[in-house]
Amino acid sequence: MSEAAGKAPKKSWFKGLKAEYKKIIWPDKKSLTKQTIAVVATSVALGIIIKILDVIMTYGIDAIMKL
Repeated sequence: MSEAAGKAPKKSWFKGLKAEYKKIIWPDKKSLTKQTIAVVATSVALGIIIKILDVIMTYGIDAIMKL
């Protein structure tokens, strides 16, 4: 048996890729801007929360270590 018998030719793979690429719906500029702002704002907020928790835990661990 040949190994190539079960594989699809590359040409059909590229046709399938092209067909799937055409199905992509790209967001408009307004939607993209809103989503980008939401991602950046969420990232900044989570960063601030993590930093606050880090400072609190560091202070708490230092207080425990001094006992």
